[in-house]
Amino acid sequence: MPNIKSSKKSVKQDIKTTLANNVYTAKVKNSIKKVEKAIAGKDQEKATNALKIAIKRIDKAAAKGVTAKNTAARNKSRLTKKVNEMK
Repeated sequence: MPNIKSSKKSVKQDIKTTLANNVYTAKVKNSIKKVEKAIAGKDQEKATNALKIAIKRIDKAAAKGVTAKNTAARNKSRLTKKVNEMK
């Protein structure tokens, strides 16, 4: 445990931001899993709907700084490619 007042505050802030970031990462991971599940089930309509939601959540996480821009772009590209290959 830190002794300096600013360090104590920094620890509290780190905990809050970590919890907030975990929410975004969980939403992103869950939405990606839904898309992949729809692809595995070969349901074109579900996959495209889930893809739209996943892209929104990935963009939101990148905008908040939870994930890097290039990581977000890579995830979106891979998911879109998989959905387009279903056609």
